Amino acid sequence: MKYVPNALTIIRILVTPFLLVLLFFDSLVGYSWAAALFIFASISDWADGKVARHFSVGSKLGQFLDPIADKVLVLGTFIALTFILPDSVTWWLVAIIASRDAAVTGLRLWLKREGKTLQTSRGAKWKTAFQLTYLIVLLLVLTASQTVDPIRAWAVAFLGSGLVFWGLVVVAIVTAWTGLIYFTQKELLDSPNPTQS
Repeated sequence: MKYVPNALTIIRILVTPFLLVLLFFDSLVGYSWAAALFIFASISDWADGKVARHFSVGSKLGQFLDPIADKVLVLGTFIALTFILPDSVTWWLVAIIASRDAAVTGLRLWLKREGKTLQTSRGAKWKTAFQLTYLIVLLLVLTASQTVDPIRAWAVAFLGSGLVFWGLVVVAIVTAWTGLIYFTQKELLDSPNPTQS
């Protein structure tokens, strides 16, 4: 079990480029496979941490790779969607999400140089849950938009409504708020077990 968490993390990194390419096929096959890969990657994110904690097989490599894999997966998917649904998944909201991750990563690296570590806040788990839920729902609706009526009609109407945009607004607010926590709560510093953000 020692190598399972890192193997899952590496697999998550490797499937992300395929997922992003599939999104631009603009077809039932492309969207459905992209959704399946994203769901698989999301489950692997939960599984690698679960295995590492349960069997006490965490490693420095895993602590380094896991947050990178998460950010590549989530931000890559968000950026792809700004091209596919530019009126709903707007670049400036995605930029807020990306800026939060960049700021927290910079803080973590700076603290590491100072011999300190950054404890993951409870809010970060909410951030991850909101982001993954939003993206999974959106990918499934995109898939449905390539099927037949009445499912297709419902999916197209959903994508054309304001729900996609305002859902992203909520995700961006939660993401920014959880990032602000790291810069305002000193108790998150000096954690003996740094984890992902």
